[in-house]
Amino acid sequence: MVLSEDGSYTAYSKEYGEHYHSTKDGALYESLVKHVEPAFKIKQNQDEINILDICFGLGFNSLAAIYYHKKNALTSKLNIFSPELDASLVKSLLNFSYPKEFDDLLHIVTNLVKNGVYDEENLHVELFLGDAREYLKKFPKEKFDIVYQDAFSPSANPALWTKEYFSDIKNIIKENGILTTYSIALPTRLALYENGFHLYINQGEGFRDATIASLSPLNGFVGVDMEHKIKCNPNALSLRD
Repeated sequence: MVLSEDGSYTAYSKEYGEHYHSTKDGALYESLVKHVEPAFKIKQNQDEINILDICFGLGFNSLAAIYYHKKNALTSKLNIFSPELDASLVKSLLNFSYPKEFDDLLHIVTNLVKNGVYDEENLHVELFLGDAREYLKKFPKEKFDIVYQDAFSPSANPALWTKEYFSDIKNIIKENGILTTYSIALPTRLALYENGFHLYINQGEGFRDATIASLSPLNGFVGVDMEHKIKCNPNALSLRD
């Protein structure tokens, strides 16, 4: 475990050579401001919200979504689906030091580790152990309202950042769905743009810029001028399978 700057712990993956969260932005803070808050800003008034959390990792994005949902007394039904390749990591979460904000949610972690699923009134969470690309194929078209794109970086885990991967995401995200990601890399944005996503900057105090994408135009966010970026970087390419 590694202490991040907001006081919450993250971890370091020897396999991928990266931390699970930005140690500078903070594990909990990054989950809230780069994923949960911007997505719920748009979706929180829906009767039902379906979230795809790529990948589960230490569980921060899923737990932060549940924390936000409960803290704000939202009445929507919340369904979270998340793949995770590393089964040994999931087992280790029973001993992970989560922030105090998650104290009332630790029984959810226990159930997910032991059973892969958790249910209560207005909340359903599924944890899938296996390949995320294969997992996407099980869902019907236009299933998800929110996608947390939070895999290890494109350089460390390129399979979850390609044009073809985002084509699969396009098939299962709703037309007015929201995709959030920490990545502002041009190849990432190109892969989304080439699949018809509108791109926006997620920026605020105390964290580095991130990206929001949607198949429909969004209000309240600063757009990314992709045509200008392509003109300035004519040799840039999206990642491909």
